[in-house]
Amino acid sequence: MKKIILLLIITSLTISCSNLTGEEIARLKINNISTKGNVFSEETTISLKKGDEISFWSDMDFEHNGDVKLRFKVKVFIGETKISEIEIDPTNKNITVGEVKTTLMGKTKWRFTGKNYKMNIKKDETYIFKSILIATTNSSLKINKAELVIKK
Repeated sequence: MKKIILLLIITSLTISCSNLTGEEIARLKINNISTKGNVFSEETTISLKKGDEISFWSDMDFEHNGDVKLRFKVKVFIGETKISEIEIDPTNKNITVGEVKTTLMGKTKWRFTGKNYKMNIKKDETYIFKSILIATTNSSLKINKAELVIKK
């Protein structure tokens, strides 16, 4: 009986968390900084309906010395037509899950999943999302994970 109750509690918590954070519909595994010589671009195609609200989440794990600024640059297309361009600071988040940040002797290690931006869909259509990750110059920056997650 205790096992059944525990299973129900775990299932309930999992469903509640999904309701709070949304359902993942796409993940752009960028995981590299784009520079003038090397562009690491990822894209995904999603069919959406008018009135849908999607959110952009960052799933990050990186380390550096000193200061660094990161940005996901996201371009949204319908067919060949660019309808939007968004810059998302992954460290500027309004919901955070599993954040661990340590700074010791000037070296920062930071990992988190965070909600950064939301977008309302204006019409039924198939949308193409293309993204890159850009950063300020910092030779100590090491990206272990930099993924842009789209949730509905």
